[in-house]
Amino acid sequence: MTTATAGGRAREAVGGGEVPVRWVWLAAWPVTAVFVLSNAATPLYVLWQREMGFGKGTLTVVFACYIAGLLGSLLVSGVLSDRIGRKPVLLPALGLALVACLVFATAGGVGALIAARLCTGIAVGAVVSAGMAAVTDVAGPARRRLAALLASCAMVFGAGLGPLLAGVLSETLPGPTVTVFAVEAVLLASAVVVVVRMPVRGAHGGRGGGGREARGWVRVPGVPRGAGWQLALGIAVFAPGITATSFVLSLGPSLLAGLLGTESRIVSGALAFAMFLSATGVQFAVRRLGRRTVLAYGAGATALGMAALLLAVRTGSVAALAGAALLAGAGQGMGQLGGLSLLNSAVPGARLAEANAALNVGGYLPAGLLPVSAGYLSDAVGLTTGTTVFGATLAGLAVAGGGLVLLGRRRAPSAA
Repeated sequence: MTTATAGGRAREAVGGGEVPVRWVWLAAWPVTAVFVLSNAATPLYVLWQREMGFGKGTLTVVFACYIAGLLGSLLVSGVLSDRIGRKPVLLPALGLALVACLVFATAGGVGALIAARLCTGIAVGAVVSAGMAAVTDVAGPARRRLAALLASCAMVFGAGLGPLLAGVLSETLPGPTVTVFAVEAVLLASAVVVVVRMPVRGAHGGRGGGGREARGWVRVPGVPRGAGWQLALGIAVFAPGITATSFVLSLGPSLLAGLLGTESRIVSGALAFAMFLSATGVQFAVRRLGRRTVLAYGAGATALGMAALLLAVRTGSVAALAGAALLAGAGQGMGQLGGLSLLNSAVPGARLAEANAALNVGGYLPAGLLPVSAGYLSDAVGLTTGTTVFGATLAGLAVAGGGLVLLGRRRAPSAA
């Protein structure tokens, strides 16, 4: 076989789902590596708070700067990836993630933490649009459900692995911040190697865009005509779920300190890991269910998680807090899997990265705003009252999202 023939067959395999399945798994690794960084700082915030002297309101602002960078990235990265290809977006994103590691490792003040979180958010925004679409491209049309499962699990598993690694490394090795982010830099470097070798095709050239290719490069991402209902259902469940996990990540260490009287970074990292392990495991458990059934279960899990959170802060129960984290993780995992699966079934490859970006804009916007509001409210009226208001609000949103899914099932039962 000639080299040209081999190259041609490789290109055909990318388009036809014939790439070895190991490459579908490997294509998800850059998503995991960047999401390890996204939450690696979580157990370290207590340490930074003590050294730099800032309150819970400032802490949630630092966290929200990550959301701001992510949302800004999503306005560009999805469209850019669909037009010029996955690799030209992913490689700079990984480079920016490496820069964030350096800034985190040498941070001497709140300004440095904000800069590092912004860089992290921009990198994550590129990965959730271009990286997750790349998994689908590598998988091919015959493996779209597998691609949605692996891309979604890669995201939540990385998000949980980050705080666990950071908690263990920072408690057991010298130079906690330097060590944590040096290890993460190695993981990111391996992701660069995977992206360079990934058998993914280049730009889609704007095909299937319904004329949208003539519009600007920076815009609020959307979906093709006819896929808006699928996007709305995904956001209705994914947004409350990821907002719940964002709250646990940003203020969970403070809750643990109040309930357990401990600032152990291993304990807070383990809580975050358990939350996202729940998000990963539940997706494998429900992968054979209908997409809208998965979304309905996700809405229910988030609502129950917020009920458990209210119980935890009212009774001082650590078990209830752990239950809240596990249920919040399950809610995000099912909301994310259901939303991605609906988009994968309705959106052509030429618009898939932009559709992924649209789902994440809808999810991360409340995930940035509500925890910040809860943080400042907690500073003003106390952590118990602030958490109660937040939990009740989010439970209501989750129930409303579940109702929308049930309404959508009656509207289009064949798509369930």
